[in-house]
Amino acid sequence: MAYVAVDLGGTRIRAARCDAAGRVQARTEQPTRPEEGVEAVIARIAGAIWAVWPAEEPVEAIGVGAPGPLDPRTGVVLTAPNLGWENVPLAERLQERFGVPCFVGNDANLAALGEWQYGAGRGHEHLVYLTISTGIGGGVITHGVLLEGAHGLGAELGHIVVEAREGPRCGCGQRGCLEALASGTAIARMAREALARGEPFPGSDRDPESITAADVAGAAARGDPVATAIMERAAFYLGVGIATFWHIFNPTLVILGGGVMKAGDWFLERIRAHARERAMTPAYITPIVRAALGEDVGLLGALAYARWRLASILPSSR
Repeated sequence: MAYVAVDLGGTRIRAARCDAAGRVQARTEQPTRPEEGVEAVIARIAGAIWAVWPAEEPVEAIGVGAPGPLDPRTGVVLTAPNLGWENVPLAERLQERFGVPCFVGNDANLAALGEWQYGAGRGHEHLVYLTISTGIGGGVITHGVLLEGAHGLGAELGHIVVEAREGPRCGCGQRGCLEALASGTAIARMAREALARGEPFPGSDRDPESITAADVAGAAARGDPVATAIMERAAFYLGVGIATFWHIFNPTLVILGGGVMKAGDWFLERIRAHARERAMTPAYITPIVRAALGEDVGLLGALAYARWRLASILPSSR
């Protein structure tokens, strides 16, 4: 059985033909170019799907991971600021073109599903997944089911508030969200703030806007005290967030993915330490591990979602 998986992002569209075991048989990638409008992007998504469509084998379903918020039950992207989309019926449009079931889900939720089915979460029925990148997204598996909430908007883990009074303003409009304190964007912002205060951060001779979280992590790994303090602050808030997730969801595993987790083992160890310090009792403490699927997490998450949704429609045959 063949499935087509699509990872739709603000800068690129990735598509793959996969089998049910998660083996990628063909793949393609192209720029999204959202400035050209909704119709142009949908046409590009369709082109990417055709590029991996099998010549003879039937396709069971198409799975799409997309930025949200979106309604996974209808496949409508409600609003996607990085695409400039409002109320786009993506699943319906693709299903009309290809004549097979199409399922659209939140990209971070689907990444959790992918890691559970094919990556670091195999064998666990209860897990929390966080992707720590430009923003912070996440997903929750409980009793072997992806938690989506009443309207498919659940598990926005990056928007729990961990510093309500004095925290920085988040992109969502609230103050002190985990995303505003520990994402790659937040880490780079803290470096710029350090420079503005006159602190001797490496790169003080360059344009502050060009400093990235990777620059800060690299400087911290080399022992720079300002960069180390910034990364320690991010680790602290990630630990606070994870302890909160332990208490709410009681998972057996926490998986951390995204570009910020390339910072090194020392960063992961600091996150673990801060989380353990805040556990209500040791019974809540579970392993915190790195994600295993790398850049394929979006594609394999979309595959896992298509299989899961298809099985719920046709339980007798799946």
